[in-house]
Amino acid sequence: MSKINALISGSTGYIGIQLTKILVNHKKVNIKYLCGNSSIGKKISSYDKSLSKYKLPKIVKFNKNFLSSVDVVFTALPNGEAQKISKLLLKKNILIDLSADFRLNKSNDFLKWYKIKHKAINMIKKSIYALPEIKRNNIKDSKIISCPGCYPTSILLPLIPLLKKSLISNNNIIIDSKSGYSGAGRGIHKKYKYQNLYESLSAYGLAIHRHNSEIQQELDLNTGKINNFQFTPHLTPMFRGILSTIYVDLKKGVTKNKVNAELKKYYKNEKFIKISNPDTFLSTNDVINTNNCIISVCNSKYKDKLIILSVIDNLIKGGSGQAVQNMNILYNFKESEGLNGKI
Repeated sequence: MSKINALISGSTGYIGIQLTKILVNHKKVNIKYLCGNSSIGKKISSYDKSLSKYKLPKIVKFNKNFLSSVDVVFTALPNGEAQKISKLLLKKNILIDLSADFRLNKSNDFLKWYKIKHKAINMIKKSIYALPEIKRNNIKDSKIISCPGCYPTSILLPLIPLLKKSLISNNNIIIDSKSGYSGAGRGIHKKYKYQNLYESLSAYGLAIHRHNSEIQQELDLNTGKINNFQFTPHLTPMFRGILSTIYVDLKKGVTKNKVNAELKKYYKNEKFIKISNPDTFLSTNDVINTNNCIISVCNSKYKDKLIILSVIDNLIKGGSGQAVQNMNILYNFKESEGLNGKI
């Protein structure tokens, strides 16, 4: 198959830059358009000097006429914007969205959590919540590929297999997640202009963080029951990476080794999911600049409880890398194309 043409809208954000860096080395993709608003006419290399060695188009304002000459449209835009583009798609186009626009199956839920009225309700049924290791078999049937949020990616990958097998209780799940500040986008610097962003740790969004909605949706859909959890995110003084620490109650007769064995079995053919030896302490350094998720099952001081550690790079496995992985699946490319080793 010849190369497919790609358009990246929102190309100068942290996710857009990382996506560009992956796609310039992808053997099956030609970057046809880089789109932005405040950056029109600039070179993408002015945002990341490592891209200066590549011949890339200058940044332009998105135009619907571009759609006739591209196959895949990546959107790394503020919430609500990809919905507008979705209504312009031609038959040949696939939309791979890295915002929250199509993560929720009900438009009322989107309004509740994002305080924005959904502008493309009819397109929701054409979309899929595309966590590739869980939804691989359904991705090819969808017009719109909705990439999961970074926090949910780190949380759903360890929890879904264990809840499906009823190895852990679906009640009293405690999730403590810590993320690098790049997860909040470039605007974080303005928001924290008068605060000590680079030397402080902050809890935020307690009980109301928007990712609660997709975590709830996907846990319930994949297990067929209502799951109860508490999720607390934290902003850390590092640029990238997520560490989620998940506290779970074991079902009667279930052991740490059985939980670990189930995760290894479930992900045995998955290149990007690594199950560590039990009681391995994990660091974000283990996954930075990779598309990997590493999971470790650890003892707690209580025999009937476990602590599960999960680490990802929020800009890659929690963003651009997962988007490319989904594209590879969709177009029957080698799933690891562009995603091997350090990215």
